[in-house]
Amino acid sequence: MTIDVEDYFHANALSSAAPVSSWPSLESRVVRNNERLLEMFAEAGITATFFVLGWVAERYPSIVRKIREANHELASHGYGHQLIYSLTPQQFREDVRRAKAILEDQGGVAVAGYRAPSYSITKRSLWALDVLLEEGYTYDASIFPIRHDTYGIPDAPRHPYTMTRDAGKLVEAPPSTVRLLGKNLPMAGGGYFRLLPYGWTRWGIGRVNRVERKAAIFYLHPWEIDPDQPRLSVGRLSRFRHYRNLDQTEARLRLLLRQFQFAPLAQVLQRPIPDHS
Repeated sequence: MTIDVEDYFHANALSSAAPVSSWPSLESRVVRNNERLLEMFAEAGITATFFVLGWVAERYPSIVRKIREANHELASHGYGHQLIYSLTPQQFREDVRRAKAILEDQGGVAVAGYRAPSYSITKRSLWALDVLLEEGYTYDASIFPIRHDTYGIPDAPRHPYTMTRDAGKLVEAPPSTVRLLGKNLPMAGGGYFRLLPYGWTRWGIGRVNRVERKAAIFYLHPWEIDPDQPRLSVGRLSRFRHYRNLDQTEARLRLLLRQFQFAPLAQVLQRPIPDHS
């Protein structure tokens, strides 16, 4: 179970209506939404990995404190939620270094994991993996092995693997997919959890668990359980992707927590992980 801790206005789908300069003036809802997730996980008796945005942690340190108090894994979502392929290597280095320093200072633990905003480590930004290693990260969860208009490497491995980079060895932990008719199809989290029928996620996780004998990696954002969030003016596709079925997500998540067992990503990655060059 992984959570990308960001506010609704950080979502890439809303970037045209919520530029970075507007963020401080927008209503923030991330604290209460994240606390709601913490309550749900406590009730279900599970712990998870929280990839916290540095921008959020800097302004709302109680988020990091409560994540650590509940014994969840603390990981990094970077600082400024900018798409990696829109940054220079130096800009990216400054972003992940800043986020790591904030989180480690607040959480009192080493931060090993990273997930890029909107899964934006693609074939044109693979250089970011070396930067992560150089900045002290040991695993990444940013390469989505699907075809998508803004992210994805469709021929990447579907399950956790170790890659050898110039800067060393890095573990990659991709979000889960199912393989059907020669294609990787997303099924374990985010918009796919909201937009597609719940049965698709349940079947997909079950297939990965029973048939492939692998752990499924699920992800969600705190804003996805918040149907009352402000509606920003964006195009039809972005509106559909961001707002569709927000009123159903919490109930679906509660059902998922009853039907499957979950653990932090770092615990899952303790299993033997194959090398892939």
